[in-house]
Amino acid sequence: MKKLINNPKDIVNELIDGYAAAHSDIVKRVEGYTITARKDIPVKDRVAIVTGGGSGHEPLFEEYVGKGMADAAAHGQIFASPSSAIILEAIKAVDGGKGVLLVYCNYAGDVLNFDMAQEMAIDEGHRVDQVRINDDVSSGPKDRREGRRGTTAAPIILKIAGAAAEAGLDFDSLKKIIQKAVDNSRSLGVSLSACTLPETGLATFSLEDGKMEFGMGLHGEAGIKKVDLLSADDTTITILDLIIQDLPFNSGDEVVALINSYGSTTKMEMYLIAGKLHSYLRGKQIKILSTEIGEFCTSQEMAGISITLFKLDAELKKYYEMPCFAPGFRK
Repeated sequence: MKKLINNPKDIVNELIDGYAAAHSDIVKRVEGYTITARKDIPVKDRVAIVTGGGSGHEPLFEEYVGKGMADAAAHGQIFASPSSAIILEAIKAVDGGKGVLLVYCNYAGDVLNFDMAQEMAIDEGHRVDQVRINDDVSSGPKDRREGRRGTTAAPIILKIAGAAAEAGLDFDSLKKIIQKAVDNSRSLGVSLSACTLPETGLATFSLEDGKMEFGMGLHGEAGIKKVDLLSADDTTITILDLIIQDLPFNSGDEVVALINSYGSTTKMEMYLIAGKLHSYLRGKQIKILSTEIGEFCTSQEMAGISITLFKLDAELKKYYEMPCFAPGFRK
């Protein structure tokens, strides 16, 4: 796979430098670290939100930093967790006196390093706690949901977290509503082709011609079933059936629907998915408040899509509809 890069060892540093330069009215780089942050950190007398994870999933995580979203994002190398030292610096940079909540996707390396950074920050006198995003229905059974991976619910979760923080919720109340947002999120994806690592140019997995795999992870983790290539309509129905029964979503529910490209899937394909999604949910009397379509969490140039459904109640709807201003998500 051809990629426009310089020295592969410098990709993440150059990525962050370019991002900060392009969006200097909103964000800045924390000097010496692979951290992007709001220009106005620390914001006094408000609980701060830190997110982060491996690079290579842009716009996740860096583009969800801004007013009404996260205060900072700690970046690791491509598909690798940021170190505990980087996360610790992000915590210290954003803490305005009311504590810091870590909101990140549930992967073993991230859990290890965010846990370690939290312990170090507490030792230094910061109040820190965390909420892990685990929306991927394919990565674990319903009765062991705490072990599931975090995927494309992340921008919606960070939207809720940032809005509630801006509204002035106290530390415990903010953690509670973020956890409710996680609990109300379900996602599932399908892959049509592999992605390649920019450092090596090699594919992370192989998928035979004419096949697609449901539940394939963002880093090439094994999915739940491999099938012959389906139509857009049949793909949509397959994903929605698995998501709907998992929460479950019921007649009368109101949701946000998010359709995400893994990197190379076109808007044309996503609008085909959107058409079937709307008609299928309408048939089940599930109301869609908003449909978000685009690249929200990619895996380099992987072909495929994911669908996220986010169940609203009055409280979550209020925070979802509040304004936010981040490069990757604006209202």
